[in-house]
Amino acid sequence: MTNIERSIVEAEVIEAIRTVFDPELPVNVYDLGLIYDVNVSDERKAHVLMTLTSPACPVAEILPGQVEEAVRTMASVSDVEVELTWDPPFTIDRIPDEVKLELGLM
Repeated sequence: MTNIERSIVEAEVIEAIRTVFDPELPVNVYDLGLIYDVNVSDERKAHVLMTLTSPACPVAEILPGQVEEAVRTMASVSDVEVELTWDPPFTIDRIPDEVKLELGLM
């Protein structure tokens, strides 16, 4: 896979992730800042590094699976792994300013 192909597939993965919304907020998990990294290997295996708003998040068992399912449906990806991390912990600073405005946080 060329770097251009990788960039295209990674952008498609991000678009797929943007279809997954936080159930408590009207914002998708990517724009909320919960996705730390997206990588696609030469074998077209996607790796998504994500966090949640807190370790006690009520959807901790559900949201990573929804992200995995959204990416798994893509024809351009052969496999997907979603890794949940708490390092660094989520802070409101991860939310882009335009999303903060929509949520009334600015």
